[in-house]
Amino acid sequence: MTAPARRVLCLCGSLRRLSSNTAALQAAQQLAPATLKLVLYDGLGSLPLFNPDDEADAVPASVQALREVVGRADALLIACPEYAHGVPGAFKNLLDWLVGSLEFPGKPILLLNTAARGSYHAQEALAEILTTMSAQLLTSQPVPVALPGAGCTAAQVLASAERCTELRTALDVLLTEIPFGPS
Repeated sequence: MTAPARRVLCLCGSLRRLSSNTAALQAAQQLAPATLKLVLYDGLGSLPLFNPDDEADAVPASVQALREVVGRADALLIACPEYAHGVPGAFKNLLDWLVGSLEFPGKPILLLNTAARGSYHAQEALAEILTTMSAQLLTSQPVPVALPGAGCTAAQVLASAERCTELRTALDVLLTEIPFGPS
């Protein structure tokens, strides 16, 4: 009997229609072995602005849905761009909604860095935020997947043997580092 696939929730930190970060996650979905089920979260733009007062009552439905998919995931795979040397506001907002959740602490997380020119400010800030939130970072540095920038598609990523090798490295980390959990 084979073990069930480990469920990995893919979070993109960009709202762009043609985001290289989304393209990298979509390509990873296609390259993933049967023992990993990668699911791309697409609700970033529908989350309301975080306000701690909103957690006192029932949280908004979009936030509850986010928390539920995070709770069902065995791990998270995050690809986040850098804007003005920081984490984009929309993605920081997503993380703020997870701070008070019971589903997030201890969650294994792997970061991808798709910036060909070496984005590091946002990656360092993101690692600090996630560590503060009690995440379990699977590597000390993001896995590099050097993409040319905005407008890159999953097909273009998959057409590059080098990019596929980089994504397979990330998938190997997920395979070896995340425990089997309930599917």
